[in-house]
Amino acid sequence: MNTHEYHVTTDSPEATRALGRALGRMLRGGEILGLSGDLGSGKTCFVHGLAEGLEVGRNSWVRSPTFTLINEYQGRLSLVHVDLFRVAQGPEMEDLHLEEYFASGCVCVVEWFERLDAVGVEEFMGVTFRYVSEERRALRFAAHGTRYGEMIAALHGADLETSGPRVSSTRRDDG
Repeated sequence: MNTHEYHVTTDSPEATRALGRALGRMLRGGEILGLSGDLGSGKTCFVHGLAEGLEVGRNSWVRSPTFTLINEYQGRLSLVHVDLFRVAQGPEMEDLHLEEYFASGCVCVVEWFERLDAVGVEEFMGVTFRYVSEERRALRFAAHGTRYGEMIAALHGADLETSGPRVSSTRRDDG
């Protein structure tokens, strides 16, 4: 399988959100995005932008589902936002029935994706967030599957509609 990666450094929360918004506009349904990174590294900020790109209503309060575990939002496509931070491996993870969400055709965003038990997720886009400074975040997008490689190529060329804050990036394709 080819590895397609896109590395981005954002200079502000607004730029991180704009990156999420650009990706949200590209989604067509059925995508799985696996987010990884420390607390405060920008995962939920990115999901705010993703929801905007999916046209989730402005009155929807997009928040981290740390305590509710799963939040669902309606927009141009349904968005399912999962947070596995407090979920134990095994039966507790199985009780979430994530495979049903993954097969439903909605956009699934899973924070703390690395904690996910194997549930047959072979194709997805992994997004790793790294805290660089108070304002700056480094994001690494990695495609697992052809569909996600195409999305990374499109994201690399996207107009991120940021005023002021900058996004700098590099792209890597390995055959």
